Amino acid sequence: MNVKLKTPISSDETANLRIGDIVFISGKIYTARDSAHKRMVEEGSPVDIKGAVIFHAGPIIKKSGDKYDMIAVGPTTSTRMNPYEPQILKMGAGLIIGKGGMDKATSEALINYKKSYLSAVGGCAALYVKSVLKVNSVHWLDLGVPEAIWELEVEEFGPLIVTMDSTGGNLYDEVKKRDYS
Repeated sequence: MNVKLKTPISSDETANLRIGDIVFISGKIYTARDSAHKRMVEEGSPVDIKGAVIFHAGPIIKKSGDKYDMIAVGPTTSTRMNPYEPQILKMGAGLIIGKGGMDKATSEALINYKKSYLSAVGGCAALYVKSVLKVNSVHWLDLGVPEAIWELEVEEFGPLIVTMDSTGGNLYDEVKKRDYS
């Protein structure tokens, strides 16, 4: 099923997502990689992440005067965020976007908080950036451009595939179970 969501995302909306659903998101999303996740857990988030969409991505940014332009934004491997993601979900994040899936602890947190993990297609950074209307702000630039938290205004950002849902559904596990002989 194709689903269009607007941020902030409610738990009712995320609880209804199922593996295989195709999602497009409009509103604000935040990029965050492992250094930003670690700092959010240790110091608190610089943004209100209740209902927020967290995108595991290290964007390519060009600075033009006092504004930033996004050149490309694609997913990074989510497993690096495994130590922090359950806490980020507990803090209220609405959806997580990345690639490669996440561990059992994150899967349990998705179930407990009625959230979902969405996969973005690797290699589609030039496609995804077309949905970015503007860069609203940046936080923790001291971590470096790829590791900073970038607040993006997006319209129909996607396609994103629900690969881990709030019922324990896991598309990665389903694929592993298939007999391809």
